[in-house]
Amino acid sequence: MRKLPFVLLCAWSAQARVVQLTIEQRQSPAFEGKRFGTAGQYELLRGHFTGEVDPKAPQNRIINDIQLAPKNARGMVEYTATFAIARPLDPAKASGMLLYTVPNRGRGAAAGNPDGHISVVSGWQGDVTPGDEVQSITVPIAKNHDGSPVTGPVTALFIDAPKGANTLRLSSAVSAIVYQLPATLDTSKATLSRRATEDGPRTVIPATAWAFADCSKTPFPGKPDPTRICTKEGFDSTQLYELTYTAKDPLVLGLGYAATRDLNSFLRYDTSAANPLAGQIKYAIAEGNSQSGNYLRSAIHLGFNQDEKDRIVWDGMNPHIAGRQLAMNYRFAVAGGTSKMYEPGSDAVVWWSHHPDTGRNRPAAGMLDRCTASRTCPKIIETFGGVEFWFLRMSPDLVGTDAKADIPLPPNVRRYYFPSTTHGGGAGGFNITPAKAPAGCVLPANPNPERETLNALRQALVEWVTKGTEPPPSRYPKLHPASPAEGQLVPATQAALGFPNIPGAPSPDGVINSLLDYDWGPDFNYIDLSGVITKTPPAIRRVLPTLVPKTDVDGNDLGGVPSVLREVPLGTYLGWNITAAGFNKGKVCGLQGGYIPFARTTAERFANKDPRPSVEERYGTHEHYVDLVKAAAARAVKARFLLPEDAEKLIEKAEASDVLLKK
Repeated sequence: MRKLPFVLLCAWSAQARVVQLTIEQRQSPAFEGKRFGTAGQYELLRGHFTGEVDPKAPQNRIINDIQLAPKNARGMVEYTATFAIARPLDPAKASGMLLYTVPNRGRGAAAGNPDGHISVVSGWQGDVTPGDEVQSITVPIAKNHDGSPVTGPVTALFIDAPKGANTLRLSSAVSAIVYQLPATLDTSKATLSRRATEDGPRTVIPATAWAFADCSKTPFPGKPDPTRICTKEGFDSTQLYELTYTAKDPLVLGLGYAATRDLNSFLRYDTSAANPLAGQIKYAIAEGNSQSGNYLRSAIHLGFNQDEKDRIVWDGMNPHIAGRQLAMNYRFAVAGGTSKMYEPGSDAVVWWSHHPDTGRNRPAAGMLDRCTASRTCPKIIETFGGVEFWFLRMSPDLVGTDAKADIPLPPNVRRYYFPSTTHGGGAGGFNITPAKAPAGCVLPANPNPERETLNALRQALVEWVTKGTEPPPSRYPKLHPASPAEGQLVPATQAALGFPNIPGAPSPDGVINSLLDYDWGPDFNYIDLSGVITKTPPAIRRVLPTLVPKTDVDGNDLGGVPSVLREVPLGTYLGWNITAAGFNKGKVCGLQGGYIPFARTTAERFANKDPRPSVEERYGTHEHYVDLVKAAAARAVKARFLLPEDAEKLIEKAEASDVLLKK
């Protein structure tokens, strides 16, 4: 392994917005010398890049508060971010494909690839805590034109405080810095309240009974600290605490979109010696999971697949398990949010086609409007599973906010639903014995995987981009499906789902994370999820209809692209789970899906009064079960939803399983 501690490469150009790229470490070969398919060994480049953005350019005006960011001598706004590149050690074995993977909360690494793709990651989230293994970016603070601080209202929520705690950090995300600092530590200028339920009455805590301070080592009122709050009486773990205050010095987080755009454009198009990939890139694809998938959806929607020279950045894109937009391009944004109370994300347009937001009385819009106008739309393969419906509010993406009609997909978009999966998919395997419950949840972890199906669809995306080969037809649930293979959307009730009555198992009634229509004030651009929030906590105008996929008699989702395990199930695989304890006890357990295994034998089923046939009744013998796995795998391979090599591995696991093996 060869390491170079410091290599400096510079690119200065009126058009190239990456003005300096520094390689600080080179590992050659990398990954302990591992060989990746026909591509062989890889080398790894890591470092920083500095870019500048023209705030007057039409491609950049959408960046919130960019006009309030400090400018350099050329009138540009600067940022500095980390990057990593993994490429075949032998350039002749590179495929010509740049595969950009969007880091999730700073987590992400460049990786080797058996097909010779060049892997790239970089920092984009300005409020993530920097670290050796973190991809991060430094963005400027917005200031008023007279140099005074920009201020605005912010609301923070706290639940499940540790027993005996008297001090809490303003940010609940360990990976995030606290940048929404109070403009003053005077608690009379802020409001702290508590309540027993989300919609219950608030009890205001007197300003003299709490402080912006750390009381963990110093008695109340503690040591002044703008990143923490403490209370005189301590925090009650059964209560929800709501803090509303005036914050100062917002970060211009939207620059993260420009930084990713400009790095990928530079690596793809720049032909100078400053570019370590000069002349090596023919195509570019971006992929992102969850938060990172939301990032890609927003990047497209806000026009960041078009660089400052009006060229396309990515030819293809796979946003995975992402049903919202990223709540990053507004003042005092929290880029690491999910779908919790008072978190924007589903407020924006979330469908690809130009479609009216009837449920919220907003005009027609679509996430592809800008790239359609600039002719820079990529080919898109969108993939998602069960939790995206139950917790991440996927329903309006498919049927709008009134849930009255299916929204058609544009020709450059394919959509595939992975039925009955947890967020990102389960561990897979063919095990009757369930894994333990995820932390804080009631039901065992859902093992139903997404990995193998996703592998096949990502290869289909590459072939679509490089060869023009059309992917398989979309498969996802609809209000009015053309065939049972698509699946149907229904209200999230046991009766509408056709979900069975399983003794001892929770009901899906009341589990759904409802879609709320928030009023953030007149200065917030809802369609673009941009601007300034002036009303917080927001008023709730209405609860919007939310649909989920219908189930079969076992409680498993119908339609979509089922995994082999879903085709020959060993239990009921759920896109939801139940919170075991704490403030949200009995409610949906965040991003976790659950699993209710079938009884092993007929006797066990009758003893449990389980309406679902046992494993013994369904499959008879271990050999027959394996034969059914083989048949399901063959169907998936034929439909291009499973790679042959993955099919072989699944069959091997089924053969090695203990399903119906006699002891």
